[in-house]
Amino acid sequence: MKILGIEGISPDQLQFEIQRGAKLVCYQYCISIVVMTFRRSSNIYYIPAGQSAVAKGLPWILLTMIAGWWGIPWGPIFTVQSLVTNFRGGKDVTAELSAHLSRAVAAPMVPAKA
Repeated sequence: MKILGIEGISPDQLQFEIQRGAKLVCYQYCISIVVMTFRRSSNIYYIPAGQSAVAKGLPWILLTMIAGWWGIPWGPIFTVQSLVTNFRGGKDVTAELSAHLSRAVAAPMVPAKA
């Protein structure tokens, strides 16, 4: 999955920002087409410390509110679940990705043999 908002940030800088309170968040959205309802996750967003995760998720909230309700029976159910998640600031995936980044940074670089 792509992480949006970290362009130009090294893994070490990202780890430092996470320790200062930055988060990595993904949002849910729901789209319904009469009898079919799709619930998906967005890309991962970098939320700097002190910024609102809910504000960053507003496009996903609006998409869900407009396109999510119409499928029966799962449209209303998935729409409410997605809205609750997004109004709570999205799904925080910082811990999982931070652990992955720590392993990637700590692993020594092995030169490739020609």
